[in-house]
Amino acid sequence: MEDENKDIIDLRIILRMIAKKKWTILLTMFITAIISYLYIIQIPRYYESEVVLAPESTEVSAGGAIGSIASSFGLDLGSMQSSDAIYPVLYPNLFESNDFIIRLFDIQVETLEGDVKTDYYTYLKKYTKKAPWDPAINSIKKLFKPKSRTRKTGKGNEMKVNPFMLTEEEDALVESVKNSVKCSVDKKTDVITIQVKDQDPMVCAILADSIRQKLQDFITEYRTSKSRADYEYYLKLTENAKEEYEEAVREYSSYCDTHVNAILQAYISERDNLENEMQLKFNTYTAMNTQLQAVKAKVQESTPVFTTLQNASVPVKPAGPKRMIFSIAMMILSCIISIICIFRKDIVNQIFHKNNIDGVSEENNL
Repeated sequence: MEDENKDIIDLRIILRMIAKKKWTILLTMFITAIISYLYIIQIPRYYESEVVLAPESTEVSAGGAIGSIASSFGLDLGSMQSSDAIYPVLYPNLFESNDFIIRLFDIQVETLEGDVKTDYYTYLKKYTKKAPWDPAINSIKKLFKPKSRTRKTGKGNEMKVNPFMLTEEEDALVESVKNSVKCSVDKKTDVITIQVKDQDPMVCAILADSIRQKLQDFITEYRTSKSRADYEYYLKLTENAKEEYEEAVREYSSYCDTHVNAILQAYISERDNLENEMQLKFNTYTAMNTQLQAVKAKVQESTPVFTTLQNASVPVKPAGPKRMIFSIAMMILSCIISIICIFRKDIVNQIFHKNNIDGVSEENNL
């Protein structure tokens, strides 16, 4: 019975001990709140804007009822049967590609105050705010890093980013864009959500809308690449066939003009041959032109259509960092750590006391 009573925790004793150290705990929490707020206030605030798209598909839904059941489990039978290498489920992976991210550097952005109007690459490089300690940390990192790659500027001091070989600075910018731009796809409905974070609300909204357009252009370019290649091929064939037909018409017309009253069979046969040749050229030109129009219609047919469910808008309130929540969380954490420090001696003594009791009991059993 005595051992059982020793294991009982008396909350009144714990509360009394906490009350004795309440000023120490409150002082620790107060100092932590000041330090945490001074820390978090140095981190630049950011805004969020998002665009929601729904790709329209002309294909018949695969599987009927089975497709509906599969979609409830996050499976898209239509994408499995599709011949496209890039379908909506893979769009988030596209945003992890350096080639796609570098396309965003040419977007023209403008701040809310209107004092900065430049491309996104220059904006990231020169006008993005950083925490005061970031330059010092970067300087320390450079001391322990090998010399990074550099690239010479081209004509007019224009810097062209090469996705095949990025410099250290360019790689850092690309990674920052990847962290700021996110794409998610609902596997059940194929609804695409593009979220953009930036320090300026106007830049944030411009980027969200421009990235929507960039994504549509990229998918359209991919989907229509085969049809456009076929169109260019048949366009060339049609132009060649037209030139050959026009040349045949000129030869036939010239021959007929110079042999108006010809009665010899040799002249008549030559005229018939030229007429037949002209007709063959005309048939070829007609066939190529018909095929060209069909391929042209195929380009339009394979062009994807996106419905914008939610347009980008300039955010009013910043999305983070949550300064008050961060300060309160740090205060609670400091309170917990302070209480643990107050009871650390009792906890250690209790552990040692328990080990001694266990050791004595084991010796008695032996």
